[in-house]
Amino acid sequence: MTDELVERARAALDAAYVPYSDYRVGAALRTADGTVFTGCNVENANYSNSLHAEEVALAEAVKRGHRSFDALAVASGARDGVTPCGMCRQTLAEFCDDDLPIRCDEGDGRVSEYTLGELLPAAIDTGTLEAAERGGK
Repeated sequence: MTDELVERARAALDAAYVPYSDYRVGAALRTADGTVFTGCNVENANYSNSLHAEEVALAEAVKRGHRSFDALAVASGARDGVTPCGMCRQTLAEFCDDDLPIRCDEGDGRVSEYTLGELLPAAIDTGTLEAAERGGK
């Protein structure tokens, strides 16, 4: 993964709609074929209806037929090393492998890197649902 992906996440910050929190987040998701989709957070007065940057990027990619991803970068206006929230981690787990690298912008050229599996161990998946239907774990 290159710093270009982090730069694309930073660039997406400009489009964020954050009248309530003033906390801008941008994401850049790269597909297996190298296409990059970006997203920004879009807040709503009913906070539960707000969209997260990672969701917006993923939705755009899926809408265009992509189902295989190889990297994600996330940046906030605060450059605080923001990671995807739990909801976004679970959404990513629907389409991405545990080893998906996630780069988090800490500012001053520093970037933390995690895998999706590190951020969300034991994600809910189809196996979890099938086991529940069988009455087991």
